[in-house]
Amino acid sequence: MTQLIRAFTGAAVLVASAAAGVVHAADKKDAALHFDGKADLMHAMAVSLKSKGPATLEGVLQQDSVQALCSNYPDAAHVPKAAAKQIEAEQLKLVKYPSDNKYLGDWKEGEKVAQLGRGMQFSDKVGSTNGGNCYACHQMTKEEISFGNIGPTLYNYGKIRGNSEAILKYTWSKIYNSNAYNACSNMPRFGHKNILTEQQMRDVMALLLDPASPVNK
Repeated sequence: MTQLIRAFTGAAVLVASAAAGVVHAADKKDAALHFDGKADLMHAMAVSLKSKGPATLEGVLQQDSVQALCSNYPDAAHVPKAAAKQIEAEQLKLVKYPSDNKYLGDWKEGEKVAQLGRGMQFSDKVGSTNGGNCYACHQMTKEEISFGNIGPTLYNYGKIRGNSEAILKYTWSKIYNSNAYNACSNMPRFGHKNILTEQQMRDVMALLLDPASPVNK
């Protein structure tokens, strides 16, 4: 079930909450459905869900190429090396770097993006600002005591790695399309799926890499 849910979402954390808002109570017949495979599950989802706000039925049901490939595996750890290399190479080609070559914005704004968990849910207005919800998966600062551990700690990210051009491009690519460096990652593809704007991504970059940021204190 986990692999299928990820296959139907471009951003597992955000869309999972979005889907929760558009699921309607099934009648007794629907509740007794036995899923024999992906087709049955997709049909059940199609008749049980409806679009509302930014949470669209199309966004839940339609797979892109990487979702289709990743749905063959239970999680990222089980992706064969050959398949992982194929996915990562294809996704890296899709990364769009800043046209003006400016990667860093305002770390204070980046902290707001990292703290904001709202976005792409049925209760949001279409066109409203999405958040990154970074603390749901990562430790980032000493001050924040509530954070997840699905992803690695990012505390001292810039202090440890520096801000060379290679690090700037790697970090941007990871935020823009996480599958470029970790095939079938659970991390949302923030840029590729238009979850965050380019300026929001610059601000998150600054949060991670600016020496003045609390991430690097």
